Amino acid sequence: MTMIPQEIIRIKRDGGTLGGAEIASFIHGLADGSISEGQVAAFAMAVWFSGMSLDETVALTLAMRDSGAVLSWADMDRPVADKHSTGGVGDNVSLMLAPIAAACGLAVPMISGRGLGHTGGTLDKLESIPGYDIKPSETLFRQTVREAGCAIIGQTADLAPADRRLYAIRDVTATVDSVPLITASILSKKLAAGLQSLVLDVKIGSGAFMTGLEEAETLARSLVGVANGAGVRTTALITDMNEPLADAAGNALEIENCLAFLRGEKAGTRLETVVLSFAAEMLTTSGLVADPAEAMPIARRALKSGAALEHFGRMVRCLGGPGDFVERSQSYLAKAPVILPVKAERGGFLEACDARAIGMEVIALGGGRTRPDEPIDHRVGFSGLRPLGTKVEAGEPFAFVHAASGDQAEKARARLVEIYAVGDETPAGRPTVLSRISG
Repeated sequence: MTMIPQEIIRIKRDGGTLGGAEIASFIHGLADGSISEGQVAAFAMAVWFSGMSLDETVALTLAMRDSGAVLSWADMDRPVADKHSTGGVGDNVSLMLAPIAAACGLAVPMISGRGLGHTGGTLDKLESIPGYDIKPSETLFRQTVREAGCAIIGQTADLAPADRRLYAIRDVTATVDSVPLITASILSKKLAAGLQSLVLDVKIGSGAFMTGLEEAETLARSLVGVANGAGVRTTALITDMNEPLADAAGNALEIENCLAFLRGEKAGTRLETVVLSFAAEMLTTSGLVADPAEAMPIARRALKSGAALEHFGRMVRCLGGPGDFVERSQSYLAKAPVILPVKAERGGFLEACDARAIGMEVIALGGGRTRPDEPIDHRVGFSGLRPLGTKVEAGEPFAFVHAASGDQAEKARARLVEIYAVGDETPAGRPTVLSRISG
């Protein structure tokens, strides 16, 4: 006898353990719409408060994976690999990493998501590109992976449909930062994509969902344990998110930042460290390179040679974007009508910032969502964000606001001045990659 949804919610609300059949039943109802949005929200909140055991999380992940089609790449002549980030501010790593990995000989069928909470979404960024199809047919998806080596797309109707609905509801019910829900959400999409290996970027800091090292390691171990248990070779790196990773935050602005990176214009930055660290991790975890020491120079060559930029342009073209997007991006990316410099009110060093607050300001400008169905303004956000530790003079710009109106720009400018602290001494440096978790 099938248990009614409210009984499943009650068991988890009261701290009980759900069986695999009960979880599968609830997820089936989530996918076919027979369970209401209110019941889904209640279930998510119950899991947030009560947690889930490893067995429950595995069952949830597999049920969400099996709510739709599961791809197979058995005929692919290259290792099939991917990467996923738990989310951050100015975190556009996937945009550069996928084409770098493709240029190194991997096949990267990347299933990505929209923004969650204060974090930006890879799909929202890609939708800044006119014509780019984030939900192609399976035939086009496969063709793009073969021709470009990578394809960054969203969840189609066939891939993990239960996660697509739960993902949107978590975003607006303050249940994003639940380890079992994050684990199942990430891995259901990845397992449905038919991966052979996976690397995970677990963010920690003021701009991440995990603010402490212990909870970040807990999430990383959950992800790595469940994925390896499902037969996908998986490792995780814990990386710093106490300031925006790129020097831009906002959808079209991060696409432009991606192109600048692939042209070699972001050398020596924290962003480069993270991107190349994950490229090396992907090459090693996939088995394409046996010795980790060999992987980093291979990734650097793919970037420096222009091969990665070429793969990015090919991916955009295959998925419906302009054929000359890489060469003429400024002609295609929409620009905000108001651009305002954010000037330091005193001289000194950029000492600290609240990265989460910066993400929330992007949302306030219209670059993110407060409701699942809300449209976003791809033009808005921040550019020219100077890294912490930068010396600034009074009146010197340390960022630029891109806004739809003068009033919005001024509010964001004033808020960004409050978000950044300026001190008299250079702040101590922080490692960008903190630790590695393996299966």
